[in-house]
Amino acid sequence: QVQLVESGGGLVQAGGSLRLSCAASGRTFSDYAMGWFRQAPGKEREFVATISRLSLTRSYADSVKGRFTISRDNAKNTVYLQMNSLNPEDTDTYYCACAATLRIRTREADYNYWGQGTQVTVSS
Repeated sequence: QVQLVESGGGLVQAGGSLRLSCAASGRTFSDYAMGWFRQAPGKEREFVATISRLSLTRSYADSVKGRFTISRDNAKNTVYLQMNSLNPEDTDTYYCACAATLRIRTREADYNYWGQGTQVTVSS
């Protein structure tokens, strides 16, 4: 089992920034690719960003490319999502997840464990 706990969400004005953190425990963190997803009420969960186990590979959804940056610190068992130039369309609950895979994954079904989510609200 892997436990994931997100933090760093909140209310921010359009154009502002937030940094989300996701702390992992329970298994060897560097054995997992990590991802961030987001979901609005009544909508499907969508991929945001992913990073490979040793940070060699990253991938982003087109909607956040150039604005969001995913990173990880394996010594701290933590993955981050730096979000800049936020707009109201980024308002969602953000979830981190881990996948026991060698390669990065963008599909929700490929992830084994999920956090409870942290709310991000961007006001216009």
